[in-house]
Amino acid sequence: MTKSPLRERKVPKRDGQILGFVHSTESFGAVDGPGIRFVAFMQGCNMRCQFCHNPDTWKKNVGTEMTTDELLEKALPFRQFWGDKGGITLSGGEILLQIEFAIELFTKCKKLGINTCLDTCGQPFTRRQPWFDKFQRLMEVTDILLVDIKHINSDEHRKLTGYRNENILDLCQYLSDAKKPVWIRHVLIPERTDFDNYLSELGDYIKTLKNVKKVEVLPYHTMGVHKYHEMGIKYKLEGIEPPSSERVANAEKLLHVEDYQGYLD
Repeated sequence: MTKSPLRERKVPKRDGQILGFVHSTESFGAVDGPGIRFVAFMQGCNMRCQFCHNPDTWKKNVGTEMTTDELLEKALPFRQFWGDKGGITLSGGEILLQIEFAIELFTKCKKLGINTCLDTCGQPFTRRQPWFDKFQRLMEVTDILLVDIKHINSDEHRKLTGYRNENILDLCQYLSDAKKPVWIRHVLIPERTDFDNYLSELGDYIKTLKNVKKVEVLPYHTMGVHKYHEMGIKYKLEGIEPPSSERVANAEKLLHVEDYQGYLD
């Protein structure tokens, strides 16, 4: 049965441009895509990942309001440092909750010859209209994506984030079919994701994708715990320490990290 179209939300604008809600920016990002990048961390996220170190990005429609021109004006002074591979990354929060802003910004970036990168957990992804048409338009002006797969098992994914993962894996399949370059990221958390059976399953799944240029194991850390205390939010991983270097190496082996060297091209 065909699903009914999604209800269109009202997109905020100023001076004819789409407004984005920005949490913060980073001028010299070195881990948010290829090369040196200007990174805009956008506000708003549906997921409630137990390990999230930025719970202050969860709330929607708050933060610094910026037009796409204003964000570009903030980024362009650093262009001389980007080189051939660097550029602009839109991250979060979850950037796909502000997909119209991303389309407008990246369209302007491509006209200026700027490399564009989207950092997403994929939770908003759907093939329902009109959202899917917007996503396809965004992909036309996106050079590369960083995609977080929080857990390969959907039930465990829901326990960890509040949402199942079927649509996220559908996003990965769509990007693979479209041959859109991606880096896959996975956070390694003792007692949550650090289990050989799940890591092997994830490694096997990634092998089915045709577009993966890099796979990264991100060791869980506790640097954001103080934010939970300050915001009065219960931290659900209290007492869990970061994984050992041995467990990180084990995860890298099971995810076949060394097999993905396309990011070096």
